[in-house]
Amino acid sequence: MDRGALEEPFLVFGQPSLGEEEIAEVVECLRSGWIGRGPRVTRFEKDFAAYKGVEEAVSVHSCSAALLLALQAAGVGPGDEVITTPLTYCATINAIIHSGARPVLADVDPVSMNLSPARVAERITANTRAIIPVHFAGRPCEMDPLCELAARYGLIVIEDCAHAIETEYHGRKAGTIGDFGCFSFYPTKNVTTGEGGMVLAKQPRHREAVRILSAQGMTLDAWKRYRSDGVPHYEVVAAGFKYNMTDMEAALGIHQLARVEANWLHRQRIWLHYREAFAVLPVTLPAAPFPGTRHAYHLFPILVDPREAGTDRDGFLQRLRDLRIGSAVHYRSAAEQPYYRQTFGWQPKDFPEALRIGRQTLSIPLSPALRESDVARVVHAVRTVLETPARTEAMGAGV
Repeated sequence: MDRGALEEPFLVFGQPSLGEEEIAEVVECLRSGWIGRGPRVTRFEKDFAAYKGVEEAVSVHSCSAALLLALQAAGVGPGDEVITTPLTYCATINAIIHSGARPVLADVDPVSMNLSPARVAERITANTRAIIPVHFAGRPCEMDPLCELAARYGLIVIEDCAHAIETEYHGRKAGTIGDFGCFSFYPTKNVTTGEGGMVLAKQPRHREAVRILSAQGMTLDAWKRYRSDGVPHYEVVAAGFKYNMTDMEAALGIHQLARVEANWLHRQRIWLHYREAFAVLPVTLPAAPFPGTRHAYHLFPILVDPREAGTDRDGFLQRLRDLRIGSAVHYRSAAEQPYYRQTFGWQPKDFPEALRIGRQTLSIPLSPALRESDVARVVHAVRTVLETPARTEAMGAGV
């Protein structure tokens, strides 16, 4: 054990970068007496819509809520099938289940780790209603072939952009390419509101449906009912949910979004530095951003093959933890999760790329909150776990 490492504070994975602007805005929000959905939510929605170059954005409680509401607004329900990736957070699949539809998995591309259009084509049936591509780690999916499949078979495309606020694909912003785009503002995300999400939709009727469903199916939200010029009466036109964002959350998001490009540049520098620093280590690093795309640099996943690295993923993760470096697993294949296996009869071996990646992957710290000294600690820890004397000599001692 490195005694120096034991004296260092634990470096938390996904530490958010919060400034004095966010703190002041939250305090002002509290002093205003309006802490639910109100003017700050409206401002954040307008700012996010402007950033994405769309007419309107609809804020919600989480990306999980965004996905479910998008499915419901699109009319997806019992008897329908929705194709998505096995390499995703469970929220993607759970949203499909809660819509009443059946999730169907298609394997991923081994390099991009994103949904493979060829595998999607193999899974389409007469019951398929939608595709949910997940822009894993901030790298855009192959949206052209996926949208071509959707057009051919009359399918809805719902982009899961939880990792992809800044992502672009051939000049188009993630979340604006399909019929819907769903975003996350969880604490580890590139823009955070603590909790929170956003929905983009091409069709005005879909945006209105999401807005109504997120407010218990009411035609007027609290801000429209209770402000000084509001109308207290409303009508319930659908069996909706309590999925709205609050002004306290939006108070964070307003200033987080204002720094989104500066934070992107900071994460890009760290991401590129990691690729250079680990280039000769016996692990698989993420591929360089593909031509014509913009990577959000949300995660830096490393694949640890025990035959090459001399340790498995879990051993690698534990060694980093011993060195006071946090990490995370993104993700085990969904086909390995017990509930899904029992409910849908999924076999992990049917999705071999997701199975391999899911058993080998871990993500190391990548956040605008990281200082140069923090990055140096991460690099030193990864090298300490993996380097042989020969590799140390080949790379030299510098970071």
